Amino acid sequence: MAIAKLASMRSKDPSTQVGCAIVNRENKVIGTGYNGFPVGISDDDLPWGKNSDKPEENKYAYVVHAEVNAIINKSMNNIEGCTMYTTMLPCNECAKMIIQSHIAEVVFLRDRPAGKWQYDAARKMFDLAGVKYRQFNTSIKSITLDLS
Repeated sequence: MAIAKLASMRSKDPSTQVGCAIVNRENKVIGTGYNGFPVGISDDDLPWGKNSDKPEENKYAYVVHAEVNAIINKSMNNIEGCTMYTTMLPCNECAKMIIQSHIAEVVFLRDRPAGKWQYDAARKMFDLAGVKYRQFNTSIKSITLDLS
């Protein structure tokens, strides 16, 4: 989970920084990602806002989610049976990618409240597809890195 949290710090999204790490059965990291604009598009070229009445003026039309980036950035061809650690419960669109990629388990840091259809749909699809999912539980609240 610490690697997913570190990956989230690369996101330029001012309101929602999400990171993700995929590990294989030996707990080796094989893919990471964070939410951001598609490759080749500057972080300054598109809006980061989320409250405009015009969909094309909101970030949602453009941002690639951390989970999708981690799947795309994986370092091996097969991620079947792997575990995904992500800083937030995946949405319904990411759940589809996770299921199609045959990821076995999703461990998330922050849950999303019931009643938001994107997350209710994700939980339902995980249940129907047999993908395990659970909230990360630890007593460790911080990790300090000294890079000096």
